[in-house]
Amino acid sequence: MIKNIAFDFGGVIFDLSYEGAVESFKRIGLTDADQRLDRYRQRGIFEELESGRITPDAFRQELSSMCHRTLTYDEVLSAWLGYVGAPVDLHRLDAIDDLRRRGYHTFLLSNTNPYVQQWAESPAFCAYGRPLSSFMDKCYTSYEVGIMKPSEGIFRHMLEDAGIEPRETLFLDDSATNIKAAAALGIQTLLVEKNEDWRAAVEQLLASER
Repeated sequence: MIKNIAFDFGGVIFDLSYEGAVESFKRIGLTDADQRLDRYRQRGIFEELESGRITPDAFRQELSSMCHRTLTYDEVLSAWLGYVGAPVDLHRLDAIDDLRRRGYHTFLLSNTNPYVQQWAESPAFCAYGRPLSSFMDKCYTSYEVGIMKPSEGIFRHMLEDAGIEPRETLFLDDSATNIKAAAALGIQTLLVEKNEDWRAAVEQLLASER
């Protein structure tokens, strides 16, 4: 029986806009942003940041070199937030709150970075003025764990750290590759179309277990 529900972040909790990110990075001077950014898993210094191998300031300095000018922290933060395609859908957050009230444990399991997480953990995250962590038992982020999805290590870290069983855990993600990696460990999965409303699908899956 499912007792735990883990959520990806971009494309699942907030609407993800690859195009918006490309445009925002181009605005600060990264003219080839469409070649450097990725929809699911970053590369180069973007991956180094999301895997925790470089600090936010080291990333800012490297990005400054690519843009041929010195970028401020706020400029880099603004560029990353181009991925946020719309205000966070409160219906999804309400659903997570409801799941917790019903006794389910909720977790975040995301490839993300300190810039995006700064926004996520601020009152600006949603119209309720609550940070992302207030909706979760715990947040597991790639840059803090030091491992990125789809590597099995980040899934194992969540399972072991939270003390939860794979067969009792449901994982939602909009990447088929990440879903396959979770399923290989015995985690129950739900592939979500990017930015879709997953609430009915989750309820149907939970109801089928009763």
